[in-house]
Amino acid sequence: MTHKGRPSTVRKIVAENRKARYNYEIVDTYEAGIMLTGTEVKSLREGKANIAESYASDENGEIWLINSYLPEYLQANRFNHAPRRPRKLLLSAKEIGRLRVGISREGMTLIPLKVYFNEQGRAKLELALAKGKKLHDKRETERERDWNREKGRLLRDRG
Repeated sequence: MTHKGRPSTVRKIVAENRKARYNYEIVDTYEAGIMLTGTEVKSLREGKANIAESYASDENGEIWLINSYLPEYLQANRFNHAPRRPRKLLLSAKEIGRLRVGISREGMTLIPLKVYFNEQGRAKLELALAKGKKLHDKRETERERDWNREKGRLLRDRG
C-alpha cells in the first residue's frame, strides 16, 4: 500500500493484525516509525510480536501505540523492556494533524495493521484510520469473500 506517493516495498513483516480488515473499514493508511529500545528491536527481529489487540491513541499532540506485545529479549537479562509499554509513533506534524482530525471529528479510530522492517532495516508500523463495522457489514464482507472464493473455484474448474 502506498500513501501520497510512497513506495510500498515491504521487506520482512514481523506482526500483522489479521482481524483489522474484518472488524474495521479502512479509510486511510500511514507509515509510522516506532520509537524502540535496543532489546525491543532484537525481540522484533525474532518475530514474536503481537499487535492483534493494540490501538493507537493521541496523547498531548503525539500518537502512541498502546497494548502492543513485544516479548522480553531473553539474552538481555536485567536491561530488558516492559512487554506491553506504550510506544511513541514517529509521524510528521501534518500527518498527526490529519489523524487527530479524523479521530475527533469523524469518530474514527487508529488501528495498527502490520509491523515490518523496511529496506534500511528500520522498524515501521502501518497504521490505519478506520471506522468500526457493524455486524451486518461484517456479514456482508464474509458473504463477498465467500462468493469470490467460490467464483475462483468455478473459473478454475471450468478452464
